[in-house]
Amino acid sequence: QAQLVESGGGLVQAGGSLRLSCAGSGRTFHDFAMGWFRQAPGKEREFVAAITWNGGSTYYTDSVKGRFTISRNHAENTVYLQMNSLKPEDTAVYYCAAVFSPKFRPGGNEYDYWGQGTQVTVSS
Repeated sequence: QAQLVESGGGLVQAGGSLRLSCAGSGRTFHDFAMGWFRQAPGKEREFVAAITWNGGSTYYTDSVKGRFTISRNHAENTVYLQMNSLKPEDTAVYYCAAVFSPKFRPGGNEYDYWGQGTQVTVSS
């Protein structure tokens, strides 16, 4: 059974950094675009970043541009989200997701697989 498992969340002070990982298992995700989403308490889930199947293109929501970087490693079947200059408003549960590449739409939320999420808390 294919699944995605996030790790790397935690508590960090404003201005700090965290690196989230999303490991795929049960199948390879080489032909899938990968995305990161987040959901803060009382808010809807929102798109954060995405990367195409070959890593050739990346997409970010405006609020994280210049601070977050998405990357992937096919050999490890893993996607990463490097988060720098964290702000309290980045506090949320972060989810990774995978969508079969032909179905990928930048900024979209129609994904085939979702992880369980990892909590990121940024203190002021």
